[in-house]
Amino acid sequence: MSIYLDEAATTPLRRDVLEAMWPYLGPSYGNPSSHHEVGAAARRGLEEARADVAAVLGARPDEVTFTSGGTEADNAAVKGIALAAPRGRHVVVSAVEHPAVLESAAFLGRLGYAVDVLDVDRDGRVDPGVLEAALRADTTIVSVQHANNEVGTIQPVAELAALAARVGALFHSDAVQAAGWLDLDVETLGVDALSLSGHKLGAPKGVGVLWTRRGVPLEPLLHGGGQESGRRSGTENVAAAVGMAAAVRFAADARTLPDDDGASDAAVVARRDAFVARVLDGVPGAALTGHATLRLPGHASFVFAAASGEAVLLELEERGITCSSGSACAAGSDEPSPVLTAMGYDAALARTAVRFTFGRTRGAEDLTAAADAVVDAVARLGRLAGRV
Repeated sequence: MSIYLDEAATTPLRRDVLEAMWPYLGPSYGNPSSHHEVGAAARRGLEEARADVAAVLGARPDEVTFTSGGTEADNAAVKGIALAAPRGRHVVVSAVEHPAVLESAAFLGRLGYAVDVLDVDRDGRVDPGVLEAALRADTTIVSVQHANNEVGTIQPVAELAALAARVGALFHSDAVQAAGWLDLDVETLGVDALSLSGHKLGAPKGVGVLWTRRGVPLEPLLHGGGQESGRRSGTENVAAAVGMAAAVRFAADARTLPDDDGASDAAVVARRDAFVARVLDGVPGAALTGHATLRLPGHASFVFAAASGEAVLLELEERGITCSSGSACAAGSDEPSPVLTAMGYDAALARTAVRFTFGRTRGAEDLTAAADAVVDAVARLGRLAGRV
């Protein structure tokens, strides 16, 4: 048995994405800034990709910047907007943001910006009232994610963005985990900037998107030849951009046109809830982390009071189940999850966290087998601990 349940960390490259990229890895190899037909062919592919991403976001193509991934997109948004904004030096982020946002805010703090980190509740949600109390006349940018990578909790982004707009602050949302599951229409969300990452959607690693509303000031992180409308210098990776656009388009189509497996959002939620119930029923002391219902469809995360998260991972890997103890972006760290501690979990319990994430094609049978493996693994660890 081999069941991969770590799609929040990365997804396999989709074959149809690779096929879309293939011409730009071979025949259309030109530099898109070159003024000849070989370069023009690459430029056409790049601009078609930009238009495809914009269509999914309900945006204009010239508002889309291709980046090296979600981390760069987050850095470019938080630092770039704060450094370029004509008003204020106050930055607001939530306590459960991706490190790319939190560390960008910390960097701005070292430059003299005032930085407020918003508390979250036990479910990992930002209360709009908490944001409202933190906003000031000089607030430059607010950054709150669309959905959390570790616990799957969905934030009330539209409500939060509206509050920021009242004081004239710009609003960025890291939508890396939300892409493919939630509505990314930027007008509906009311945001001024949005980040995406390709490898969470079946595109290759090393490509992402930063969308910024037309007119939003942005100081580039990379200076040079002025590519990407001056927002990111450097020769564009056309093949990766084409793959990113294809993945974004396919993910959006999957939300509205489920495949023959019936993998609609509702179907995935039903499979997730059955998986969660089976684990909670079978593992004494297990608790679901994150909001019970306002969470990503393909996301289930737990703490296990009776076993360490790393021990559970090893037991599950022996049974062919691949999952994670939290964010892959903090690999190598044995510190408790900052997300869980921000949610009020003590350090010891936070270290027992295990996350299971899956896509639309993961069937109910696999999830049942995985849940049974979790129950068996934790029970075995309990028996071993009892012998010590």
